Amino acid sequence: MEYFYITDTGMVRDHNEDSVVITENMNHEILMTVADGMGGHNAGEIASSIAITHIGTRFKELSTVGNKEDAINWLKEIVNEINLLLYKYTEEHPESTGMGTTFVLALITKDFLLFGNIGDSSGYVIKDNKLHKITTDHTLVNLLVKSGELTEEEAKEHPRKNVLMKALGAAVAVEMDIFDVETDIEGILLCSDGLTNMLDNEQIEKVLNEDLSIEDKLNKLVYKCNNRGGNDNISIAYLVKGGAE
Repeated sequence: MEYFYITDTGMVRDHNEDSVVITENMNHEILMTVADGMGGHNAGEIASSIAITHIGTRFKELSTVGNKEDAINWLKEIVNEINLLLYKYTEEHPESTGMGTTFVLALITKDFLLFGNIGDSSGYVIKDNKLHKITTDHTLVNLLVKSGELTEEEAKEHPRKNVLMKALGAAVAVEMDIFDVETDIEGILLCSDGLTNMLDNEQIEKVLNEDLSIEDKLNKLVYKCNNRGGNDNISIAYLVKGGAE
């Protein structure tokens, strides 16, 4: 497998509140995670950093995540730990009240593939050179689409499209959606909404299918986002199965 990640401040924000990690444990199982922080007084970048650092450190220390059930339980446990860490930080630093972070991850082993998410950072698989979204956004607008009050097209331009219904650190208890995904895929893409708000699936696919290195593909995606205004931080983690393309 070959992988790479990138994070960029964009053209509008004065600092980057996203955090990313791709790491392997002792059994060469791979964890990819993207977090998009929120909150004033730089609390967003603190929230995403706490989340990514904690899960990355804990995963790297593991000999193995075990079977699928073990892995799901481990992910739930880690998310609860992170949520408590964020809550504790807010209690000790009242100026950071309201901070939180989205969270999307993929866990790759030789036997199974799991995705998890909280918030509106997205997880995709690439199959037959097409992007297929796995995760579901926890946003007000997505809730309205599901209930039939908004169409998909109306949702794209809705003034409250970034209002989150769920985030790490935003409540005493939080539950992450976990998806059991088929392993017969060509690649995995995780990203913050700084990518998906600027480029649609077809535009992302076009770059991913170009004859470029993984690093050059991600750099090109960031360039395209910034060329369109780059109104948010942009973070992407990308893995290709089977080594170099």
